[in-house]
Amino acid sequence: MSDWKTGFLCLMTRPWEPLFYPRYGGKTYMSLPESYFSDRYRPIAGSIADRFGSTTPYHVNVKQTELPDLSYAEAVPRHAFYNLFSTAQRRIAGKLVEDFMKQPDPETLLSVASYARDRLNPTLFQYALSVTLLHRKDTGQVSMPSLLELFPQRFIDPLALPKLREEGFIVDLPQRMAIEIPMNFTASEAELEQRVAYFREDIGVNLHHWHWHLVYPMDGPLEVVRKDRRGELFYYMHRQMVARYSAERYCNFLPPIQPLNNFRMPIGEAYFPKILNSALNRTFSSRPKDFVPSHVNRPADDAVGTILEVETWLRRYFEAVDSGAVLLPNGERLTLDETTGIDIIGNLLENTILSVNIPHYGNIHSLLHVIIAYIHDPDNVYLEGPAPMGDTATAMRDPVFYRLHLFVDDLLEHYKRKLIPYSMQELGFPGITIRDVSVQISTGKAAVNRLLTYWQRSQVDLGVGLDFGPQGSVLATFTHLQHAPFVYRINVVNDMQKNRRGTIRIFLAPIYQGFGEPLTFDKQRRSVIELDKFTVNLIPGMNNITRRSDESSVTIPFERSFQRKDVAFFPGTERQQFCNCGWPDHMLLPKGNAEGVPYDLFVMVSDYKNDTVNQKFDETDCNDSHSYCGLRDRLYPDRRAMGFPFDRTVPKDVLHMEDFTKQFSNMKRTVVEVRFTNTVISKT
Repeated sequence: MSDWKTGFLCLMTRPWEPLFYPRYGGKTYMSLPESYFSDRYRPIAGSIADRFGSTTPYHVNVKQTELPDLSYAEAVPRHAFYNLFSTAQRRIAGKLVEDFMKQPDPETLLSVASYARDRLNPTLFQYALSVTLLHRKDTGQVSMPSLLELFPQRFIDPLALPKLREEGFIVDLPQRMAIEIPMNFTASEAELEQRVAYFREDIGVNLHHWHWHLVYPMDGPLEVVRKDRRGELFYYMHRQMVARYSAERYCNFLPPIQPLNNFRMPIGEAYFPKILNSALNRTFSSRPKDFVPSHVNRPADDAVGTILEVETWLRRYFEAVDSGAVLLPNGERLTLDETTGIDIIGNLLENTILSVNIPHYGNIHSLLHVIIAYIHDPDNVYLEGPAPMGDTATAMRDPVFYRLHLFVDDLLEHYKRKLIPYSMQELGFPGITIRDVSVQISTGKAAVNRLLTYWQRSQVDLGVGLDFGPQGSVLATFTHLQHAPFVYRINVVNDMQKNRRGTIRIFLAPIYQGFGEPLTFDKQRRSVIELDKFTVNLIPGMNNITRRSDESSVTIPFERSFQRKDVAFFPGTERQQFCNCGWPDHMLLPKGNAEGVPYDLFVMVSDYKNDTVNQKFDETDCNDSHSYCGLRDRLYPDRRAMGFPFDRTVPKDVLHMEDFTKQFSNMKRTVVEVRFTNTVISKT
């Protein structure tokens, strides 16, 4: 491994330890110019070099370089919460990314980052450096640790941390045992919402949300922020997360999510997170039941705004959608057409720098996150920190996240309902007929169209995140949902006398709500879960297509989320870190229940010539989770609208999934069952 790659690993491990402190078993020392030491350590830089540098076999020599003025970043205090949803702090992060991106080569970037690391807020620094390493072409092979490795306190029960340190300090590395992380530690079974805590508090689910916002930052250099269909992907990825959560609620006999569309009413859901905010070394704040959002006035936290402001921006938003055009700063209007309209309003609602008119349309999505995050102490009277809604790595733990994002989805759906339904020509594929669709578990003699879920115990190495803790690996064991691997079998007839190319689109749709009421098709189409999307070549006659569940275009494998990167990294073999964006494979399916929950499995073959985009395809691209994350430096690999064919309304006579599919030979619906087995299996 080259020196600069090792150096970046050192920058991203044990974020609160001074950079000169030896890493990786005390064998790696970052040799810094004396001027790079912080004020506390510069007077004793010589003795530090003698003490640590003389005893470590491997040195990473950081060159001295001309440093940019980074004083603006000190506006976020080192021991304070970095608020990604805050406009000013987000701009600071964007400027820091810009300064990092400007460095001419990795060695110079390492030098600038080494100077910045022990001076800036660690969360801000790690965010900006991570975004930079993801987007620079010359650092794409740096093996970037996940936020779980950097700040494990944000994901696990704090009671486990002393046990982890004790095991690491007292027991020699080969004899260390994994420490158990309790599955449900935030509430008792008396709280009904705890039935779906396994989903909300799943480590992989929350890492996905954090990593997606690294790949798609709201602020920074345009070459980093301006990605193909970025606003539309914000709409679709969050719609899918809400749909998945809805399915979990139905499995557990809970009512549907209610959108958070009246901000002057109490929020009925309480949430007591019991995880540490690693920047403040305090627990994330709680929200008791029936707190009412009103405003936030915390200038020191760059958190200022009112519900009245949000309501004003919402009126302007509805005016734009209803008129079919958004107002530009110069007074002109930009038409919201059926191709680009969703992308425009997605960026507008999220409040990225790509928003067409921030002064007019404001900061709807992010300010609501901030107001809810500080609802318990809006004026900083009690000097309380934020709740999980203020952090992309923790927001999905809170039940109100899904209520807020269903509201945001309703806003985007308001635009989608202005579009005319797809025509028969747009939905059909003449000459192509799906004869049969089935799924079956890959191992054993399983029943056809029955899928199984269960609990799995897995281990993760948290050693690199235990500041001033033991050296080497320190393992934690956690329990999460898992599904048995399965295979799709799709029989497609091509009646033409020539080869055809098609796109297979696979969705899973709930049939019933939590108490057995059937979903209308209009509600069902907004609740579909995308399972896979891939291209096929269809020869004349019958085509028997098989596809494994682990090939999904939505998910990334377990190891890509949880494997310790500094141990596993070998130059040239690690996938680009952009590829680590994706839904966790172990959460591909909803849990189901012991009796079995029926779902509509929808399969469609669409005409590839209407799907394809004009770009060369490279098999080395990380394309395996493109449905949620797109392709690095490429166009989104599907010309159709995200969520097609369910993103638009349908004629009123379509009441059920069967009514929709029976009109088209290139669609097929079959009922599958997801059955949960309440057993725990250790990952092999």
